[in-house]
Amino acid sequence: MPWWSTLLLALGGILIGGAWSLHRQKAPIWVRVSFIILGALAILAAFLTVPWAN
Repeated sequence: MPWWSTLLLALGGILIGGAWSLHRQKAPIWVRVSFIILGALAILAAFLTVPWAN
């Protein structure tokens, strides 16, 4: 796994964890949804940038 894929996967995990933390702190829903969307996109990008064919 390339280093940038690992970095994107870690970033996605941090964003999803941040969304959970914001949920516990009763943050506005649009902030929580934006963190979830950004985290999901980072995780998706991590898996799409892995060179599966090699």
